[in-house]
Amino acid sequence: TIRTVAKQAHISTALVLGGVSRLSQIKRMQGGVDVLIATPGRLTDLVRENCVDLSETRWLVLDEADRMLDMGFINDVKRIAKGTHKNRQTALFSATMPKEIAALAQSLLRDPIRVEVAPQGTTAAEITQVVHPVPTKEKRRLLSGLLGDKGMKSVIVFTRTKHGADAVVRHLERDGFDVAAIHGNKSQNARQRALNGFRDGTLRILVATDIAARGIDVPGISHVVNYDLPDAPETYVHRIGRTGRNGASGASITLYDAATEDSKLRAVERVTRNKLTIKEAPVKLAPAPAPKFDDAEDRPRSERKPGSHSVPQKHRRPANKMAKSGEHRSGQASQGSKPAGGEGAAKPKRPFHRKRRPGGGGGGQRAA
Repeated sequence: TIRTVAKQAHISTALVLGGVSRLSQIKRMQGGVDVLIATPGRLTDLVRENCVDLSETRWLVLDEADRMLDMGFINDVKRIAKGTHKNRQTALFSATMPKEIAALAQSLLRDPIRVEVAPQGTTAAEITQVVHPVPTKEKRRLLSGLLGDKGMKSVIVFTRTKHGADAVVRHLERDGFDVAAIHGNKSQNARQRALNGFRDGTLRILVATDIAARGIDVPGISHVVNYDLPDAPETYVHRIGRTGRNGASGASITLYDAATEDSKLRAVERVTRNKLTIKEAPVKLAPAPAPKFDDAEDRPRSERKPGSHSVPQKHRRPANKMAKSGEHRSGQASQGSKPAGGEGAAKPKRPFHRKRRPGGGGGGQRAA
């Protein structure tokens, strides 16, 4: 949007963010630019290295300010603000502004004016919100069943963790869906490829963590799925705000485990001032994948074919050496012959033993 407006107004712009070449970004800013769009971490690095001079910056805009400050960027933002012109104007935009974050924001503002276009925490009226109760262990199967609906044309699935995002992607790929994930462990190039595919429609499903999804602006997102309820209820507002934009309709689906997520759901309802509708999912769980067996021994006993049972090699008793050599365990040769000598032959018991008499006398034999 900024590039479109800037081109028509003959305003120069530059983009600075982590995960991509620094040299190309520095080169783009040589000679100065009118508008600089940046992430706090990368911009702070360039300021520290004297690659960027902000002393004549008269406008400082923080988009999604609560998320920026809450996610640990407060010190970077303060450094950036300190380097700008003393008479700058600072503008903060956010869907939510909790009291704790508002207090931090006050350190960046002078004589602020607060403008609310809707009550704090309000979600767009164009977004339908529904909650499907399901145990956590069955969420993946229910998700696959829901995504089988072709009416879900462009879907973002939100997870709480990076590991959870990768697990959901593996499950959906196994079920035949084209899907990609964006989170902090993905390179900037990988995230950009996923976003480009999602934006141009070649990728229908995008799985994301809350931090990685900050600032995503993709038009036409039809559905947002909360695979996990977020820890902070305000995050729910940010999530579902990805759909239902510019007057378009959208839908939010939350997969809810009543045993572990009840308090989180109630917190969301308090923040949004909205009693969410809980109802059973309109689809059945996708069938569980059949287990793979390497051989008959791995299969359940009820599924083994007749004659397929055998003792696993590691549990078999070692072959008897005596039987292997043809000897009888009783120590007696067949047909009354004497036991054969040599290693492994059984020795007859001795019925007598010598016992030394007291006094060191000659040794005689006594019955045992």
